[in-house]
Amino acid sequence: MDNKTFVPKQDRQNQKWYLIDAQGKVLGRLATRIAALLRGKNNPLFTPHLDMGAFVVVINADKIAFTGKKLSTKTYIWHTGYPQGLKRVPVTKVLAKHPERIIRWAVKGMLPHNRLGRRVNQKLFVYVGSEHPHAAQKPEKIEI
Repeated sequence: MDNKTFVPKQDRQNQKWYLIDAQGKVLGRLATRIAALLRGKNNPLFTPHLDMGAFVVVINADKIAFTGKKLSTKTYIWHTGYPQGLKRVPVTKVLAKHPERIIRWAVKGMLPHNRLGRRVNQKLFVYVGSEHPHAAQKPEKIEI
C-alpha cells in the first residue's frame, strides 16, 4: 500500500493574474482579500510553505475608503534606526502623497513575516490611476 501524503510542487506556469479596482472599497476588507489571493488560500492545493498564490494588480489606490474616524486619527509609525528617528505620519498625508503605500503596508502586515512573505509581497502591484502596464498578462478582473 502506498499511503503517502500528496505534497504539490510549486508551479510558476499556472499562476493567475487578478485585477482589483480599489475605488470605494474599505481598506481592511480589501487588504484581507488581496493577502488571501497572494498566499493562494483560494487554491485547493494550498500549501503553507510554498508560494502558490496569484499576482494581484490594484488600481485606483487613491480612491480607497476608510471607516469611522480613521481618516483623522490613524497614523503610521516607524523607526529609522537612527537616534530620535521615530517617524509619525498621519494617513491623510500619506494618502495625498503616496496613496499606493497605504494598500501595500496593509497587505504586508497580513502576510507571513519571513522570506516567503517577502517573496509573496513582490507579486502585488498597486497603481494610483486606472491605468496599469500589465495588460499583456490579461489579468482577470474580480469584484470584492
